[in-house]
Amino acid sequence: MARSDTFRGSLPGLWRILRRFWPHIRKELLLIAGSLLAMLAQIGLRLLEPWPLKFLFDQFFDAGSGPGVVNVRALERLGPTGVLTLLALSVVVITGLRSAASYLNTVGLAVAGNRILTAVRSDVYHHLLRLSLSFHTQARNGDLITRITGDIGRLQEVAVTAVLPLVVNSLTLVGMLALMFWMNWQLALVAVLTFPLVSISLVRLTGRIREVAREQRKREGAIAATAAESLSAIKVVQTFSLEDTLEHAFSRQNKKSLKEGVRGKRLAARLERSVDVLIALSTALVLWYGAWLVLRDALTPGDLIVYMSYLKGAFRPMRDLAKYTGRIAKATAAGERVLNVLDTSPEIRDQPDAVPAPAFRGTVRFENVSFAYDPERPVLQDVSFEVAAGQRVALVGPSGSGKSTLVSLLLRLYDPAGGRILIDGYDIRAFSLASLRAQVSVVLQESVLFAVSVRENIAYGSRGVTREEVEAAARLANAHDFIQALPRGYDTVLGERGATLSGGQRQRIAIARAAVRQAPIVILDEPTTGLDGENVWEVTEALERLTEGRTTFLIAHDLLTARHADMILYLEGGRVVEQGSHAELMRLRGRYAAMYTLQSMSRNGTARRERVYALAS
Repeated sequence: MARSDTFRGSLPGLWRILRRFWPHIRKELLLIAGSLLAMLAQIGLRLLEPWPLKFLFDQFFDAGSGPGVVNVRALERLGPTGVLTLLALSVVVITGLRSAASYLNTVGLAVAGNRILTAVRSDVYHHLLRLSLSFHTQARNGDLITRITGDIGRLQEVAVTAVLPLVVNSLTLVGMLALMFWMNWQLALVAVLTFPLVSISLVRLTGRIREVAREQRKREGAIAATAAESLSAIKVVQTFSLEDTLEHAFSRQNKKSLKEGVRGKRLAARLERSVDVLIALSTALVLWYGAWLVLRDALTPGDLIVYMSYLKGAFRPMRDLAKYTGRIAKATAAGERVLNVLDTSPEIRDQPDAVPAPAFRGTVRFENVSFAYDPERPVLQDVSFEVAAGQRVALVGPSGSGKSTLVSLLLRLYDPAGGRILIDGYDIRAFSLASLRAQVSVVLQESVLFAVSVRENIAYGSRGVTREEVEAAARLANAHDFIQALPRGYDTVLGERGATLSGGQRQRIAIARAAVRQAPIVILDEPTTGLDGENVWEVTEALERLTEGRTTFLIAHDLLTARHADMILYLEGGRVVEQGSHAELMRLRGRYAAMYTLQSMSRNGTARRERVYALAS
């Protein structure tokens, strides 16, 4: 019972994990059942292994009749040499059959386990992609990647190298103890005398090992997060000479992980040595008492050999548990981290009665919309406005005024705390997320491209697009010519995040990706920021074609890009403080007019300085 408690301590979430993985386990039941049958055969054959030696000592050698005399009538005709040969062959046959059963059992369960955990990894990835943006803004990407790869890999490894041998040896122990009590219950009692001491040692140390392993997995997740963060921003790191600073931060995390790892190894080694000493004590007691029974003719020499063989095997589960406790504890911590992700529910999800959205015309209305990331710091407050289908709306205002949050609410990346958002008169929460977002195209300030071909990057904008549609979208985005000039044209595989292209080229591919979607609503989040003059012209022309006839939301810091919008919303402090066309807002002489005038003066001053520098040169 104590050993069972140890297992529950080492694997506290075992049943929770099995319940969570049951849909995948059920698919592999036939393979698991076959492997378990092979396991039972393996255990039965292992129990038979010492019996040829028992027969040799008890039947072939008899002190009363002299050595070499066979005392079994059925085998007398074979003679001593024939019986010895038969016993030797039986050892080979039993061991060979046990090895074959062990192979089938190990391979079968390993294949089933790998299939199950491969499906679990797909589930985790699927779930992560659908968790709300609020979760991802708080989580660290490196830690999440560790959960998908390292934690599930740890479960796969331990299932085959630790848990499976422990299960086999534990079932073997049950069979051995049953035979030992059947042969001589007094000697069996002596054999199990030290079991409670071993169990106490296991219970006392495995809990501490488990806590150390859990802490170490957290440290490893932090290390992965630190590495991923610095490598993803390697250009910034090298530009600002942050190599030494980040290396010191990584080194601190690494040393903390090392400290926990050494502590765990020390505890595991202490547990193993304690178990070894107690096993030696039990072996000595059985050897002394068993030999004494043999001398008194209460036990045959063959029986003692079987006892000693079984005793060695009986303690193997405990020795293995001491040996694999660290691995099992790490697997437990890894399993808990995986389940923590799977048990996290998306804050933004389809409502039970959500329906696919119809084809939008593009009329958008915000009604008293409020939102806050932190309840004590509202980002948007009672925002109301209406945009007719096909209108272009510019969102302007100082940083932190809520412009990006407003369009995030339109995409249902977040839900408003108050009020509602309607498209064509319907609350967007009535539609499924996929059907809503499929009708909105987005071009961001820093467009992210994937490490696949150019064609695939554009085709990600809409499912099932043809090659012709991809190339038409690229032409609309002024991207076709430079794509054709790439080494393999549209089939050129890009670097991670599109690092092998210039900023303008990346932006034009992003515009093509938005164009191939042919959505009635378009969101542009400062799409020309950071581009040079030639690229600004190319991108602006592409955006004009992209947004023609479509409801468009343009987030702009440069008010020159906003002046041609049908309506301008000036946000400040989370509220729409001014609303109207460029001409109307300039006549109002409010905040927008002041900002526009200030930017114009700054732009004119820069132009004059450039002309002076040109003349001086």
